[in-house]
Amino acid sequence: MTESLLDTLASRGLLADATPGARDRLAAGPVTAYAGFDPTADSLHVGNLVPVMGLAWLQRLGGRPIALVGGGTGMVGDPSGKRSERPFLPEDEIDRNAAAIRGQLERFLSFEGQSGALLVNNAAWLRTVGLLQFLRDTGKHFTVNYMLQKESVRSRMETGISFTEFSYMLVQAYDYWHLFREHGCELQMGGSDQWGNITAGIELVARAEQRQVHGVAFPLLTTAGGAKFGKSESGNIWLDPARTSPYQFYQFWLNADDRDAERFLKLFTFLPLEAVATAMDQQASDASHRPAQRLLAREVTSLVHGEAEARRAESVSAKVFGGEPSEDYATLAGSMPNVTVTRAELEVGLSLTEAFVRAGLASSKSEARRGIQGKGYSVNESLEIDVDRRLSSSDLREGKFVMLRKGKKNYVMLVVE
Repeated sequence: MTESLLDTLASRGLLADATPGARDRLAAGPVTAYAGFDPTADSLHVGNLVPVMGLAWLQRLGGRPIALVGGGTGMVGDPSGKRSERPFLPEDEIDRNAAAIRGQLERFLSFEGQSGALLVNNAAWLRTVGLLQFLRDTGKHFTVNYMLQKESVRSRMETGISFTEFSYMLVQAYDYWHLFREHGCELQMGGSDQWGNITAGIELVARAEQRQVHGVAFPLLTTAGGAKFGKSESGNIWLDPARTSPYQFYQFWLNADDRDAERFLKLFTFLPLEAVATAMDQQASDASHRPAQRLLAREVTSLVHGEAEARRAESVSAKVFGGEPSEDYATLAGSMPNVTVTRAELEVGLSLTEAFVRAGLASSKSEARRGIQGKGYSVNESLEIDVDRRLSSSDLREGKFVMLRKGKKNYVMLVVE
């Protein structure tokens, strides 16, 4: 690789650690590397973008990425960062989730050509390996003392850890060994909470094959405010538009804290660092218009959902926050979160508190009442202060829409069926 992968990752905030010798190996020529993805949902979420970007930069610099979907390891459960054991999913559900991920990865990785990415499911080899064979070929290379030193195990000793989870690092190490033998994979990439599992794989390849392989760890991200990255009031921000609409996705990035804007531009876009610096200069002179967040939202939404959806989300956002929603409620309803109500409910009068609860803008009617009393809710961009108010057909815009807002940023459209 003419440009150092490690230098690129470091300059963009994507490097937390690397094994000794990794830089020399990368300098010697293209390398095949893998990162794993959990198949417990039928979509990746924005937290997964960190390893995705790592694989994408690897490919852009001449390497071959392998995206490993843990259809097999998903049946075991990784204890890293977990306080308790996760419930097991049925095999058919894991398989469906694994199959749903490739289309999302294709937005970032090319699966064509000589250095084309590979998508593999470790269920293909793990579900067929016998216990005695696994113990003989893998387990004999590790001592219990070695495994107890790993943070993912040590952190669970007080609360308890099942033998299934205890053995997880050996199963993941087996993955690395398999990919080394089948595809010449010499680098594993993952979050810093995976470092113990990564080094276990390196140890197994060294003992079984007498070959040196390497690992790279990405940082675990939190926001400037200290919150876990990738969460919103409604939960995970998904890449699947059926779970998180392109408008909601765009808004997530647009609402990034000023202190996070530069870091996120480096982490989650392919913009040259010079372009990021220019955006931050514009931010410094015009912070009220948030040029850095607008660039961030446009770039990441375009990567995940395509340019057309990014432009649409940008246009809808401009209308909503520019105070012009009355121009096209149908377009807004098609882009922002919405919930249906019946015309009969509006004819008899739907309580405003009930409407905000149904829209997910309040967890209970009492919370909605407090929010209305605190002047935190609006209907069709008009502030509401009457806790006993009932929505009626006279509130409809374009014959079927009512826009509800909580605070300044959370919008939901009521749509009459």
